[in-house]
Amino acid sequence: MNQSKPRVRFAPSPTGQLHVGNARTALYNWLFARRFGGDFLIRIEDTDIERSEARYETQLLEDLRWLGLDWDEGPQVGASKEIGPNGPYRQSERLEIYREHIERLLASGAAYRCFCTAEQLDAEREQAIAAHQPQVYSGRCRSISSDEIEFHLTKHEPFAVRLKIGAEPIRFHDMVRGAVEFAAEAVSDPILVRSSGMPVYNYVVTIDDALMRITHVIRGDDHLSNTPKQVAIYQAFGWPLPEFAHLSTILGPDKTRLSKRHGATSIASFREMGILPEALTNYLALLGWGAEGGTRETFTMAELAAEFTLERVTPSPAIFDFNKLYWLNRHYLKAAEPKRVAALARPYFAARGWLPEASSSDSIDGWFEQLLALFLPAVDQLDQLPEKARFLFAFDPVTAIADNENAAVLTNDSARKVLGEFAARIAMLPAPVTAEAFKAAMTEVKTASGAKGKDLFHPVRIALTGAHSGPEFDKVIPLIEAGSQLPLPTPVASVQQRVERFLAALPSR
Repeated sequence: MNQSKPRVRFAPSPTGQLHVGNARTALYNWLFARRFGGDFLIRIEDTDIERSEARYETQLLEDLRWLGLDWDEGPQVGASKEIGPNGPYRQSERLEIYREHIERLLASGAAYRCFCTAEQLDAEREQAIAAHQPQVYSGRCRSISSDEIEFHLTKHEPFAVRLKIGAEPIRFHDMVRGAVEFAAEAVSDPILVRSSGMPVYNYVVTIDDALMRITHVIRGDDHLSNTPKQVAIYQAFGWPLPEFAHLSTILGPDKTRLSKRHGATSIASFREMGILPEALTNYLALLGWGAEGGTRETFTMAELAAEFTLERVTPSPAIFDFNKLYWLNRHYLKAAEPKRVAALARPYFAARGWLPEASSSDSIDGWFEQLLALFLPAVDQLDQLPEKARFLFAFDPVTAIADNENAAVLTNDSARKVLGEFAARIAMLPAPVTAEAFKAAMTEVKTASGAKGKDLFHPVRIALTGAHSGPEFDKVIPLIEAGSQLPLPTPVASVQQRVERFLAALPSR
């Protein structure tokens, strides 16, 4: 397919959520198309009727858009069903096309009807196993006469359609792996249409790729064994072959195939965790590909599209490093506009009843941005933020006092004196307590109690936040006090209220 404008496709099955392996495949196809001014197509392979569901199709298309992967042809989310001149883009809507092309293969003699029963095929496999031979089809129906075919047809016997494979090895070029060759006997005579009348994957994907003028088939290496069958179908029709590129497997940290037991693997899961799309696409791009020089780690989508080539894709398996992804996410969270981060983070707080679901006032929005500025550097993903900020909304003195590390601080002889002196001085301060007034009060507590360092500050921090370590007081105090002045669904207790409640919960000696 020697045409100047490349055409690539991503063809997922709507049988589950989009996972990182398929997402990387989609990304590489998109980058290749954008790098060379080509077209990126989406095609839905939904011939597995029992497992395919519309909700999965909707989800995967939304995930692709979330990743920033727009397509030039294919189905659409929303009112428009599809875009592009080569539809339909769902295989379930292309069955008549497949029937027409199977008739062409039968008429040309490149394919034949196979009337073998399941019992006969099972017996052949058992004989091959017993003889330690390859479990391939014997070809018993390959040369039956036209009269015998007619006899079977008049009896309405079910039949599959098989492709005739020649004696020559099947060869093709892989842009990642180089020259690839499969022996003809390893391919056997593959089924194109099952006896149920349903066409098989290798047949329909080849028809679709050819009719949609796909120039480069970029996909995972789990499809490598399918490729010789597809090459044989191209050759049976006399069609030119596309270029193939089979991407390496993605492994977990333990070097086994990445799966749910390693943690999140679906794009939906990463979205729910609060991973930014630019962080995920940046990371996925580096799973098996590297830019010239090999040391750079952060790229915008435009920069990736400008540099991506298949020649720099490695055939070696890629290890999914969650810590590297989290590092990139922290980088992009830090670089993101505060208002955007606030909009993305807000639902996590609203789900706990701590914030209104939508923006309600400039004062609440401004305070929430201050909260994020304080806690964002301490998280890998947005869904960790509520737990970091829990003490603002849901501070429980009893739980804080029962904590073993806190208890060790509070049993110190000076801790109660520090807290008593602190409570007395805070009670005399006008609300809201400023950072400067808090600092002055702590200086007075230091003088009155004789405590200093950890003995001075840890009891006070536990009384206000439930932990003996955390952000600096000059940032925490204004946040607490400003929050206590806002009409939030879950009120934020002021500094004075916190210390009073804490002392009330503190067991007497």
